[in-house]
Amino acid sequence: MRTIRIAVCDDDERERKKLLCLLEQYPGARLLAEEYSSGEALLAAGKKYDILLLDIDMEGLDGIETARRIREADKEVRLIYVTNYRDYTIFAFAVHAFAYLLKPVEQEELFAQLDEVCAYGLARSWPELEFHAAEGIVRMETSRILCFEYFDRQVLMHTTDGVLHLKRRITEVAREMAVYGFAVPHKSFVVNLYAVQRIRGYEITLTDGRTIPLSQKKSALFRRELNDYLAS
Repeated sequence: MRTIRIAVCDDDERERKKLLCLLEQYPGARLLAEEYSSGEALLAAGKKYDILLLDIDMEGLDGIETARRIREADKEVRLIYVTNYRDYTIFAFAVHAFAYLLKPVEQEELFAQLDEVCAYGLARSWPELEFHAAEGIVRMETSRILCFEYFDRQVLMHTTDGVLHLKRRITEVAREMAVYGFAVPHKSFVVNLYAVQRIRGYEITLTDGRTIPLSQKKSALFRRELNDYLAS
């Protein structure tokens, strides 16, 4: 049985000790857990972990910024945020958390997330889809697609590698991509929820820095879909 390395980072000692105690009781895998009282201490250690249990609201470097810096060097670590907030859309999303746990963390919920990590494996796989573009037939993982934009009677597919041109209706794209975690913030856009970095007012920022309008009419539904996506 493989040993899974876990870091618990929380500036509340009682919360850290509780999580460590729960991890000792997990029956699904052999866990090696280490604790940190701050984001600074975790970064200074320079160690590589399979899973991070990370508090969001910490003194000094908060959980969002700590995760962002870790992600610069480690794209595969499974990040599980621990938070007092029920609305996850108030946070930045560029760090791509695996899950969110609401404090006080219950054993059943923690174990369920650890089971998910073990079931999915420690390296996430993404669906690969085929697109018929003006540039030719392209196969691409959904994680590399940022958004679709209707412009000049065609659909532009913005990806991490560039732009592809599709002869499709944006409504058809929205319907087909919904099952892969895409949602509609505006009549001219279909956005990959995985690529959302933040929402401010009626503007969405994606992980490549691109900004997308969020229409007032679709705002409530889009925020709800994003929150559900993050929670799941």
